[in-house]
Amino acid sequence: MSIQIGDHAPDFSLVGLGEGGPEVVTLSKITGEQNILILFVPMAFTGVCTQEFCDISAGLGAYSDLNCKVLGISGDNPFAQAAWAEKEGISLQLLSDYDHKATEAYGIAYDQFLPEKNLIMGGVPKRSAFLIDKSGIVQYAQVNDSPGDLPDFEAIKARLGELS
Repeated sequence: MSIQIGDHAPDFSLVGLGEGGPEVVTLSKITGEQNILILFVPMAFTGVCTQEFCDISAGLGAYSDLNCKVLGISGDNPFAQAAWAEKEGISLQLLSDYDHKATEAYGIAYDQFLPEKNLIMGGVPKRSAFLIDKSGIVQYAQVNDSPGDLPDFEAIKARLGELS
């Protein structure tokens, strides 16, 4: 079962590539500074994931104005994520859940991702959005079974407006 509104957000430590190379981001160490929007996507270099993160990158200012840090998470390795970000102009912070531990902790893993298209990969995260307040409590949760369905970003922004 996935994490629900009112739950304490499971902690994680994930690797992302910063300007100085690999860096570890631990959720509990950044909780309290501002609200955090965690966006899980199935995989880099795919159409809907690219659209989602490019749209978010273009509108990051709106989230900053609402005192919110946005993190993008996929099961890809951080070097693939960095190549994807460079190719597509993705500017939000990307974190690698290569071992799928965060995906499992949030209860959002596919048993088999798109077996009808022969992508029989277990552990891939479902497209999901979790808004975590400064206390570490989940204030918005959306898990989409269909990888083509985007989160409701207007609802997320509305909830952020209530938290500010």
